[in-house]
Amino acid sequence: MNKKVKLTFLFAVLLIFSPYTTVLSHSGDEPILSSEAAILIDASSGQILYEKNSKIRMYPASITKIVTGIMAIEQGNLDDVVTVSQEATEVHGTSVYLLENEKVKLKQLVQGLLINSGNDAGTAIAEYFSNSERDFATWMNDYVKTEIGVNDSNFTNPHGLFDENHYTTAYDMAQISQYAMKNNLFKDIVGTKELEWNGEGWQTTLYNHHRMLWDYEGVTGIKNGFTPQSGFTLVTSATRNNIDLIAVTLKAPSSQQAYQDTGALLDYGFDTYSVETLSNDTLFEDEAGTEYKLNDNLSYLVPKNTEVTKEIRNGLLVIKQQDGSILLKEDLNQVVKIDEQKEVAQSSVKDLSKSDNNWIQQILQFFNIF
Repeated sequence: MNKKVKLTFLFAVLLIFSPYTTVLSHSGDEPILSSEAAILIDASSGQILYEKNSKIRMYPASITKIVTGIMAIEQGNLDDVVTVSQEATEVHGTSVYLLENEKVKLKQLVQGLLINSGNDAGTAIAEYFSNSERDFATWMNDYVKTEIGVNDSNFTNPHGLFDENHYTTAYDMAQISQYAMKNNLFKDIVGTKELEWNGEGWQTTLYNHHRMLWDYEGVTGIKNGFTPQSGFTLVTSATRNNIDLIAVTLKAPSSQQAYQDTGALLDYGFDTYSVETLSNDTLFEDEAGTEYKLNDNLSYLVPKNTEVTKEIRNGLLVIKQQDGSILLKEDLNQVVKIDEQKEVAQSSVKDLSKSDNNWIQQILQFFNIF
């Protein structure tokens, strides 16, 4: 039995006998999770729907590759051909079995990185951009701060192999994933279930390591990970009924528990919330009578059968539940009023003056005076 057939058979067996089963939650009941940290957000607005230890630093493992992948897509030329170094072939852990001096397009490396979690592909991508993994990691840290706005993560390599100084938080990973999933190519790659891989040293079918692409209705990506120090990490995006969710779970005790926790989070989000939309034409007024508008149309999630209140505070729209808890804060633009009558009057005077000047000029031209 050749390697490709063996892998296909193994993957089919894993799907059939998968221990993953979605944990259903009653609408409105927050899930009880085994993962040490977790967060659930609305991917459209960034609204936090659930969090557990979301700002505690944790080891990310291979969900690090979300950062490497989106950087490669946004900053590189995906048609460029990358020559694989000896260092890349020697990186341990999951790989796509790259060979030294093998020439691979950058896009294919990104696919191997995100679909098959290839650590060797991660190193090859890092070396394409920088002299070393260390230099690339410095850029990763600058990138997530300046482009995405996260401030509590530090990356020391492109693939997530353990380093005590390589860490993130569930909150930061949710923001990073929200940013990455706005890129259509990134979203397409992490949502790819299987891909033919024709490398010099490995010809096979890659199967996406994120099992919920098969098991859970509406899942669209994105990445899983594991090291002994990090435990099982998982980032998942899913869409149902115009609701887009992103769930992050960190340091689950088992792969099965990571998937169960994620299923419970997504169930909670879809069962509990519905979408409401505010048009950017909507006027909001604070207590002083100052009017504001949204920058763009705003969609946000509200617990079903729940009324909300809207307040304006220092140029912010604050949406609150009946119990006073804040659902969402959104920046507003102040509406600058113009005295229309004064403007019209000034315009009329200018028009009249222009008309008078034209009339005088015509008379002078008639008598050849001007």
